Amino acid sequence: MSNILLFNKPFQVLTQFTDPEGRATLADYIKLSGFYAAGRLDYDSEGLLILTNDGALQHMLAHPKFKMEKTYWAQVEGEITQEALTLLRKGVLLKDGITRPAKAKQMEAPKVWDRTPPVRERKAIPTSWIELKITEGKNRQVRRMTAAVGFPTLRLIRYAIGSWTIDDLPIGEFREDTIHISQKPKGNAPGSANRKGRNKASKPTGRRANPAR
Repeated sequence: MSNILLFNKPFQVLTQFTDPEGRATLADYIKLSGFYAAGRLDYDSEGLLILTNDGALQHMLAHPKFKMEKTYWAQVEGEITQEALTLLRKGVLLKDGITRPAKAKQMEAPKVWDRTPPVRERKAIPTSWIELKITEGKNRQVRRMTAAVGFPTLRLIRYAIGSWTIDDLPIGEFREDTIHISQKPKGNAPGSANRKGRNKASKPTGRRANPAR
């Protein structure tokens, strides 16, 4: 049995517990000791981050060879086109290679918390939202993918990792689960989960999340 924390990370929070520059870190929200982030989520991205106190599970969740599917909601500049979505599905050529084929579709704007500070939008240029599912973790991959097809990302929220999601998890808060590692993870979460209920963070911010499904 392994313990995990599902944390809904706010914008501009580092996925580490210390920072010499004084920026917001996980320590501002999580007071439990012995937990470490399983994978990355960029400073300027929001949404689901998994932490665990089990080193083997941390490796399994973070390592790209296990192909854990991650679902992102991206607000992009401009009205996304079917041509761009097709390119995302086929794989995009980046400086560090071609991305694996992704699942990409346009979506309605999700009903989520207001970001602080808000996204800077230009009145003359519309925005749109896409759902993108990937199975790898190149540095700033989603942002680079949307930019490569002509639609820069303005806001990025990670909605899910495998079958874990941010549903009913307010921004800046976490929930603790215990899981049994019965098999190596592929598209979904490994083993079975036993939800323990929500643990409020020390400094919850924003309002209650109510993501669109």
